[in-house]
Amino acid sequence: MAQRAVWLISHEPGTPVCGTVKFSRRYPTVEKRARVFNGTSYMPIPEDGPFLRALLFELRLSDDDKDFVERRDSCSHINKTSVYGLPVGGGELWPVVAFLKNGMIYASVPLVEQTLSPRPPLISISGISQGFELLFGVQDFLYLGQKNDAELNTKLSQLPDLLLQTCPFGTLLDTNLQNSLDNTNFASVTQPQKQPAWKAGTYKGKPQISISITEKVKSMQYDKRDVADMWQVIGAVTCKCDLEGIMPSVTISLSLPTNGSPLQDILVHPCVTSLDSAILTSSSIDAMADSAFSGPYKFPFTPPLESFNLCYYTSQVPVPPILGFYQMQEEEVQLKITVNLKLHESVKNNFEFCEAHIPFYNRGPVTHVEYKVSFGQLEVFREKSLLVWTIGQKFPKSMEITLSGTVTFEAKNHEKQTFDQICIGGTAYVKLHFKILDYTLTGCYADQHSVQVFASGKPKISTHRKLISSDYYIWNSKAPAPVAYRSLLL
Repeated sequence: MAQRAVWLISHEPGTPVCGTVKFSRRYPTVEKRARVFNGTSYMPIPEDGPFLRALLFELRLSDDDKDFVERRDSCSHINKTSVYGLPVGGGELWPVVAFLKNGMIYASVPLVEQTLSPRPPLISISGISQGFELLFGVQDFLYLGQKNDAELNTKLSQLPDLLLQTCPFGTLLDTNLQNSLDNTNFASVTQPQKQPAWKAGTYKGKPQISISITEKVKSMQYDKRDVADMWQVIGAVTCKCDLEGIMPSVTISLSLPTNGSPLQDILVHPCVTSLDSAILTSSSIDAMADSAFSGPYKFPFTPPLESFNLCYYTSQVPVPPILGFYQMQEEEVQLKITVNLKLHESVKNNFEFCEAHIPFYNRGPVTHVEYKVSFGQLEVFREKSLLVWTIGQKFPKSMEITLSGTVTFEAKNHEKQTFDQICIGGTAYVKLHFKILDYTLTGCYADQHSVQVFASGKPKISTHRKLISSDYYIWNSKAPAPVAYRSLLL
C-alpha cells in the first residue's frame, strides 16, 4: 500500500493550459518497486507538464477539448470510480486516482504490486483506497477554516513537511494533516528528543487506553417463501491511546465466546505492525466453513495521538436480533395493518431505545387511527403520515409483541403528499431503530486484562461495546417488495 506520486492542480478555465500544478511529490523508492512489480507493463511517471495536459484531457476540463473522442467519450467508457488511465508517452498511465473539488484537482498514482497486463480488478489494489484517504485528508486540511487565497497558499507551503510525517516513502500513516501540524508546533517547543518522521509530538499526562466496539446490523425481511431474508453485521473497533513516550507499543486482542460468529473481511489501520495470516484470509466470499478463523484476533500497533479506527470487520450471524413480519392490506378508504416483532432469545433484552417506524408514502395525511398494541406505545404523526411504535427498553417475557389496527387518510393531495418511487400501492415497510449498550451481536469483546502495553506507566484501560440498527427493514408480505439487498462487500 503506497503511492508513486501525488499532485494538487488548480483548475483555471480560460487560461492557455486551463490549470496549474500547485504541488507535486514523487516517491523514487516506490517507483523502483513499481518497475519491479509491473515488469514489461511498467509506465514511468511523466513530468508535471505532460501529466497536467493528459489529466485535464481525460477529465474533460480543457477549454479547447470539444471534439468527440472514442476512447474517452463512448458509451462503453462510463467512469464511475474516479480512477482513470492517462495516455502519456505512447502508453497509458494507470491507475490514476483523481477528482475535482472546490476548483482544485486532487490526484495520485497508487502502486500496483503486480503486472498491469491484463488490468487487475480495482478491489485487489489496496493502494487505490489509500490514495483516496490521502487525497481526502489533504482536501480537509486545505479547506478547514480556510478563508482566503493567502491562507490557502500558506497551507500549500506546509504540505511538503506534513507529508513527510503523514505519508513517508509514499505509505499513508495518518490522514489528519491538521493534527500533525498542531503536534509539530507543540513538539518543536516542548520536545527535545528526536521524533520519528511519521509521528510528531508526544503525549504528556495520565496514561489511559479506551477501546470501543460498535456493531451495526442491517436486515431485509420479507416473510415470503420465495424470497430469503438477509442480514449482516458490520463492526468497527475505535481506540484512543494516551501513552507517554515516542514509540509506545500496544497489542489488543479481540475474542469471541464459544458460540460467537467469526469476524470476516477484516481491514486494519496502517499503524498495525503485523497480523496473523488467518485474520487476513478470513473472507465472507469463501463458502468453506473450515476457513473461518474464530480468534483470538491480535492487533499489535504503535498508536497515533488521536482517536482512530483500529479495524473494520463483517460477520454473518446465524439469526437477526429481531425477527418480524408486516402485513398491510387496503380496504376501501382504510389500511389494515399488522406488525409482529420477536426478539431472539440469545439477544440481550436491555435496550437504550427501541422503536418501529411505519411510514405511509404516496397517501394523504392520517385522519384517524384505531389500533391495539400488546406492548409499548403508539404515536401518530398525522402530517408526516407516520406511525412510531415506541417499544422502550425491554421486550416482555414472551419476547414477542404485536401491533394491529386500521389507518384512514385524507383524500390525496398531489401537491402536498409525500412521494416515494418505491413504496407504491401495497409496497411498504417497517423500519426498526434500536441500540443495545454493552453488547455485540457477534459476541466480540476486548478483554482489558489481555491488552499488552510497552510504555512508561500503567495505563487505565476501559472497554465499551454497543449494537446499533442500520437499514433494518421489514417489508409488507402482502405486496411486492424490492429484492436488491446483497452482502455488503466492495
